Amino acid sequence: MNLLQLTDDEILTEIGTRLRRYRLEGNTTQAELARRAGISLRTLGNMETGRDVQLGTVIRVLRALGRLDSLDAFLPEAGVSPMELLRSRGRPRQRAGRPRHG
Repeated sequence: MNLLQLTDDEILTEIGTRLRRYRLEGNTTQAELARRAGISLRTLGNMETGRDVQLGTVIRVLRALGRLDSLDAFLPEAGVSPMELLRSRGRPRQRAGRPRHG
């Protein structure tokens, strides 16, 4: 599946579908997962059907599923290029540069 070709709503639906599969792989009911995640059953149902929920809620559910490591695949830590290290003299970048025109 190429996520780049999907709308935001389609991506939310895919995330919900994947979270539901994780839950079912663990043989966990919606009620049990909602309790462990500290969210309402309705919120979990909304999430699994592709409704927009807060990112904090997704994190709670992933933690309750034991799948918090999925966030590394979702948003890997940004690396620093060797050239950027040389330019910054080893200090981490604090802000974006000005756009170049021309």
